[in-house]
Amino acid sequence: MLETLRGKKILVVVAHPDDELLGLGGTMNRLIKDFGCQVRVIILGEGITSRSDERDQKKWEKELTIHRQNIKTAQEVIGYESVGVYDFADNRFDTVALLDLVKVIEKEKTAFQPQVIFTHHGGDVNIDHQRTFEAVITATRPMSHEIVKTIITFETPSGTEWRAASDPKHFIPNFFVEVNKENIQAKIQGMEAYEFEKRVYPHPRSPEALEILAQRWGIVVGCEYAEAFMIIRTIG
Repeated sequence: MLETLRGKKILVVVAHPDDELLGLGGTMNRLIKDFGCQVRVIILGEGITSRSDERDQKKWEKELTIHRQNIKTAQEVIGYESVGVYDFADNRFDTVALLDLVKVIEKEKTAFQPQVIFTHHGGDVNIDHQRTFEAVITATRPMSHEIVKTIITFETPSGTEWRAASDPKHFIPNFFVEVNKENIQAKIQGMEAYEFEKRVYPHPRSPEALEILAQRWGIVVGCEYAEAFMIIRTIG
């Protein structure tokens, strides 16, 4: 499966700054370095104003500026080609018409012409992740002219594993990408660039936890490190 991604244009569609690293930072780094992939990241939400009772962007103006600078730093660490940053309200995607999210993805898809999209697992506890997944699926309906042939979802530590045990939408991976220590260190370094998102162990977003998670999936498939994904659709 990994070889089929060689040289492809890949669009990564995420809800918040840092999701692109948490979900597939190591894999992106490897696909760019070893498989010559062109990767563009789309970040739909501003990712911070939900920490107030009301959405007040002026109150968070300084932090939002830093957040955007952090995106660029993380981009340089991972090495992906370009990024588009949008301004949907953090943790309030359920107050936005799904069509508004779909239109952004369709516009980006038309401009970039990707064959592959990576996005959030649709069963995450975070509403923005759920809506991003729904928007991607809606924007890539498999009609004859659709250019996106493969849709792959990823887990987001602190968003995917916190789903209720009784929920039927658990993340059950069916595709694993072997990554090396260098790829995982790039993921961790990029994540540490996010001043408002990084955490200390044992939080799932801590450097130690991210390495442990990669080791865990590596153990599952017989290698040192791996990242896990669910293939939603692929058309050969």
